[in-house]
Amino acid sequence: MPPDAPQPDREGTLDDLLGLEVAEAGGGRAKGSFEVGKRVMQPFGLVHGGAYAAHAEALASVGTWVEVKDDGMLAMGMSNFTTFLRPVFGGTINAEARALHRGRSTWVWDVEFVNEEGKPCASSRVTIAVRAAPG
Repeated sequence: MPPDAPQPDREGTLDDLLGLEVAEAGGGRAKGSFEVGKRVMQPFGLVHGGAYAAHAEALASVGTWVEVKDDGMLAMGMSNFTTFLRPVFGGTINAEARALHRGRSTWVWDVEFVNEEGKPCASSRVTIAVRAAPG
């Protein structure tokens, strides 16, 4: 997201620890990426499925949050179904999320992950709960 865009505090969060970047979010779309390195790998040297799931939820959550925050609402993961299509051993993974449903209490997103060659490596369907912010 642009540096001047409102953003949640991600310092020290799972997203921060895994190096998950959200480049843009709004209008029912979100884009991001992460570098493949030891912190996102499983012991066999390829990207851990949890890294894809975490990034899918991050993109869908932030993509929802930027649309509902001005109404005093929060966005949080409710369900996450991630399918792994191709192993990735290095480079950068890019992701693009698209909102399929924008309801009052839930949003549903499709998130597609591609490797540096543009080949699909994972796909996620994420449901985000929209709830009143505390306070």
